[in-house]
Amino acid sequence: MNIKDYKGVYVYIQQVDNRVTNVSLELLGRGKGIAADLGTSLTAIVLGHDVDDMCKKAILYGADQVVAVDHEMLKVYMTEPYTYALTSVIQHKKPEIVLLGATAIGRDLAPRVAARIHTGLTADCTGLDIDTETGNLLMTRPAFGGNIMATIICPEYRPQMATVRPGVMQKLAPNPGAAGETEKLDIEIPAECKNVEILEVVKSRPQKMNVQEAKILISGGRGVCGPENFVQLEKIADLLGGTISSSRACVDACWVQKDRQVGQTGSTVRPKLYMACGISGAIQHLAGMEESEFIVAINKDESAPIFGVADVGVVGDVHLILPLLEKALAAALEEKANT
Repeated sequence: MNIKDYKGVYVYIQQVDNRVTNVSLELLGRGKGIAADLGTSLTAIVLGHDVDDMCKKAILYGADQVVAVDHEMLKVYMTEPYTYALTSVIQHKKPEIVLLGATAIGRDLAPRVAARIHTGLTADCTGLDIDTETGNLLMTRPAFGGNIMATIICPEYRPQMATVRPGVMQKLAPNPGAAGETEKLDIEIPAECKNVEILEVVKSRPQKMNVQEAKILISGGRGVCGPENFVQLEKIADLLGGTISSSRACVDACWVQKDRQVGQTGSTVRPKLYMACGISGAIQHLAGMEESEFIVAINKDESAPIFGVADVGVVGDVHLILPLLEKALAAALEEKANT
């Protein structure tokens, strides 16, 4: 492999029902910066059926150009057709870097593609940078249960591939004046790739708002002292139009479900308001929420690390403070409704 033959930063645009997922837009934002550091271009890879709108959106959010495969077999995600199509694009275009979201689809697709093109893959990254001396991609991810951060390189093989956790990168503001070309590759996907047939797609209805999409998060930690006390957090979240989240300790104790966890081994979030209740602020948790726009911390330990990142800190017992907060919020909302 002559690594000098490989050029450009490529981002796989994940879509569901022809709607681009947020993590792909976040990756375009970071990919733009990486491409600038390398003095190269940013290309979006769009796979699907009737892909024109998705191609336009990729350019709107930072792609210099788009490589698309429009095929009936790619209408709904299936492992083998998508693996064949993405592998073919990479073999044809020879990118230096390929980035995918660390979603259910990305985690299924990326390792299969990496194996077929004989390169390495760093999964679940939380940071991407360029080594200015070598030009190698520095891929950072939690290791050993989130207790350390490991930075991994792939110096001898191309492309350098990584999946990146949703929420950790900042997407660019859309540029209505952006211009870019779309190249549609005519790839014939063999019939044997369709080894399953999807008869129906049944969508589940989540009982609670996704923590990565919520604008307001009321988060509980070990100091909440039990699953029954999350009811109080839910009441406040409902009043503010948000949802609850938690630290890892609460998930490990089975107080809340895994999809509520914020931190290195959970979700990375950027809400407008993050209220940390009874959370001490271990570095693993801070890594998942410190980019929130406004942070309120309630903890009876005045030396808790969470106060180091909080915009407003309240030293006190959450069991005494939260009922008062709920009462004050309810009164304020009622007054607002009557004016």
